[in-house]
Amino acid sequence: MPSPSAHIFQRATAASLPVAVGGDGVYVITRDGRRILDGCGGAAVSCLGHSDRGVTDAIKRQVDDLPYAHTGFFTSEPAEELADMLIARAPEGIGRVYFVSGGSEAAEAAIKLARQYFLEKGEPARSRIIARRQSYHGNTLGALAAGGNEWRRRQFAPLLSDAFSHIAPCHHWRWGEPGESAEAYGTRVADELDAEIQRLGPETVAAFMAEPVVGATMGAVPAVPGYFARVREICDRYGVLLILDEVMCGMGRTGTLFASEADDVRPDMVLIAKGLGAGYQPIGATLVAEKIHQTIADGSGFFQHGHTYMGHPTACAAGVAVLNTIESRDLLANVNAMGDRLRQSLEARFGQHPNVGDIRGRGLFMGVELVADRDSCAPLPTEAKTHAKIKRAAFERDLMVYPMGGTIDGAAGDHILIAPPFIASADDIDTLVDRLGQAVDDVLGRG
Repeated sequence: MPSPSAHIFQRATAASLPVAVGGDGVYVITRDGRRILDGCGGAAVSCLGHSDRGVTDAIKRQVDDLPYAHTGFFTSEPAEELADMLIARAPEGIGRVYFVSGGSEAAEAAIKLARQYFLEKGEPARSRIIARRQSYHGNTLGALAAGGNEWRRRQFAPLLSDAFSHIAPCHHWRWGEPGESAEAYGTRVADELDAEIQRLGPETVAAFMAEPVVGATMGAVPAVPGYFARVREICDRYGVLLILDEVMCGMGRTGTLFASEADDVRPDMVLIAKGLGAGYQPIGATLVAEKIHQTIADGSGFFQHGHTYMGHPTACAAGVAVLNTIESRDLLANVNAMGDRLRQSLEARFGQHPNVGDIRGRGLFMGVELVADRDSCAPLPTEAKTHAKIKRAAFERDLMVYPMGGTIDGAAGDHILIAPPFIASADDIDTLVDRLGQAVDDVLGRG
């Protein structure tokens, strides 16, 4: 058999990676016969596992009919169907879908659309976007500037626009003051948005962008109750758009199709990707309030943006099949049931571990934060790269999880992100936690 290519520019140039050749449910199969349990969906992508025949058959049929049609000339039946399905299920007020190929493109589209919306409304001073520290909105330059992931931003800082500013994240366990309730903390950090809008000048602010459940940067951190209700009030007071980034936490990952459902908040735009195509095709979308679309339609009639593969018929056919599978198999019920089992299993295995400070998340989107000391929540030494060691140890035990460093401020802090496919069984969850426990023991000891 041929060796892995020496011509691929890998993420890590020294990496020697196994060759994946097949999939079987929640397992990825390598050329040398390993069956690796996918405990993180790659990057919270593979929500249906790796061998869903309904989705692959839908893709094959579409390729036979029409693989590609440029949106400068055509729409397509799969794009029309997927848009209708998404709008029928979207938060109140969302009326249009702008298809792209991934999460970064969805963020770029939202940023540019927010700017053009206010231009066409006759408010040209509105060019500022506010987001949160320790957030992530994508790796293209606009999305990277919006995000607050310091590790990813640092070396590209000279290229990033100063139109973006950042306020505190919402993480009560890490930053709540002694005796401060979760609700009081949520109000306090939400009010930083009000203060930042006033600092910049309300007439200059176009949008606030946030993840309902912060993903890889902080490790599955939901907002506290009431936080997003307060944010919505502030946005409405100043006429600022609310953009919710559900690229990682949406499309059922947290137990509801849209993560914002749990926060009972009405966004003006929603970003989705990852689970929308479940890894079977690259696809994302920016979902847009009807009022925004109508403003463009009544003005220039043209959104000055676009990508070659937007509205790709084959990708949209995959998205239709993914949504149909989630609903026909009632997989959100399984997400919630297995999410409860995952949380309970993690708490049973790690709840008293001296190096586990917090276990959090929603549905099948869980984070375990690692610490040097449980009482003070002090982080492990940054130079130890504990997250990377646990990733390697888990992979050696045929388990994929998604550990990350820089959890607290972009440098300090380690966490493990866990996001298995929606089809995971109780046995799969038990195997995942058992193997993860062994990997943590390998690196940190039993505790």
